[in-house]
Amino acid sequence: MPALPPWLAEPLWDQFAALLPERPKYHPDRPLGCHHRRISDRIVFDKMLQLLRFGWSYEAIADTSCSASTIRSRRDEWIRLGVFARLMQLALESYGRIVGLVLDQIAVDGAITEAPGGGEAAGRSPVDRGKQGLKRSGMTDGYRIPLGRVLAGANRHDSPLLAPTLHRLEGLGPLPDTITGHLDAGYGSDTTRALLSERGLHGRIAHKGDRAPIQASRRWHIERTHVWQNAFYRLARCYERRVTVIDGFFELADTIITVRSLIRRSWTTHCWDERPSRRP
Repeated sequence: MPALPPWLAEPLWDQFAALLPERPKYHPDRPLGCHHRRISDRIVFDKMLQLLRFGWSYEAIADTSCSASTIRSRRDEWIRLGVFARLMQLALESYGRIVGLVLDQIAVDGAITEAPGGGEAAGRSPVDRGKQGLKRSGMTDGYRIPLGRVLAGANRHDSPLLAPTLHRLEGLGPLPDTITGHLDAGYGSDTTRALLSERGLHGRIAHKGDRAPIQASRRWHIERTHVWQNAFYRLARCYERRVTVIDGFFELADTIITVRSLIRRSWTTHCWDERPSRRP
């Protein structure tokens, strides 16, 4: 079952394959003729997309073409090589070059999801009867493009996670002289205002007691991105226990969101060989 339409899966794979090191068809430590060929990276990549999109277990995704242990080992190998992080960086660079990131307006907010298996970044969820949960403090530009996230336990408050989240701006290249950060009322403290001032950011923070439509401003961008990320069921209900693995899945999801937005926005202004026949 395809996890993504071909107009999105093919360019993702083309760039992903370009980042992979060359591998022999057979393992060099084993004599030829006594073992099977190495499983194709494309097969494992498609399995990773299915894991991310449908949220099934590794055993449910595995079949005669690829085992669950192969998916896990190849996943760990790609994470160790930094392939997912590099893929996300390239997607942001391409989007910024073709469409343009709206970095003078950013939005930051946290979202809590389930983490039934616990793990390094899990904590007691205040909104789910104390069950294990995962919080992500995410950041987007002014057009809902994800710029990075920080993972923590569900019992962590949003405010202390703001500084490491804003730190993700440093890897985006030249920044505008004036940046406005849109935050909800949970960030309304002198500590937050001092942090924004130190970084040269203007903060637009909602006030408690005021009606949301007046104060919401551009905070809805991060809310919309959280919804996009939760459409990947591996992230909405996370069974992974290691932060590096969770980050890898988030980087893959953010890359998909960015490339999808890039194709949709450039469909009316650019032409390329694999351009969809109709706007996605």
